[in-house]
Amino acid sequence: MNQSIIHIALVVRDYDEAIEFYTQKLHFTLVEDTYQPAQDKRWVVVAPPGSRGTALLLARASKPEQVPFIGNQTGGRVFLFLNTDDFWRDYNEMVEKGIKFVRPAKKESYGMVAVFEDLYGNLWDLLQVNSVGS
Repeated sequence: MNQSIIHIALVVRDYDEAIEFYTQKLHFTLVEDTYQPAQDKRWVVVAPPGSRGTALLLARASKPEQVPFIGNQTGGRVFLFLNTDDFWRDYNEMVEKGIKFVRPAKKESYGMVAVFEDLYGNLWDLLQVNSVGS
């Protein structure tokens, strides 16, 4: 058996503001943006640069009961983990672009990590995992 998670749905307020944040501030690639008229919604997929794995499906809240989950999909816990090949390059650029870090950069046994908020307040780890043998 061979399975994988290809998309994680991220509830957003607005497609275009979410696309702008992920593509302009985090350098994600817009993989797909297709209107689905039968459901009056868009299928919007973004992925980190160089990613060949899981991508984010930006899912606009379409019902009132979904709205409270924008920015709080995991009850205040870190939700997503963005691995990088150069922690300080990405950390410094993100700070320069106004991304809010809620936990400062810290060296851990597994590598470098800092916690930041996306445009809605979801918490992410920015991390650079140690190479095997480091």
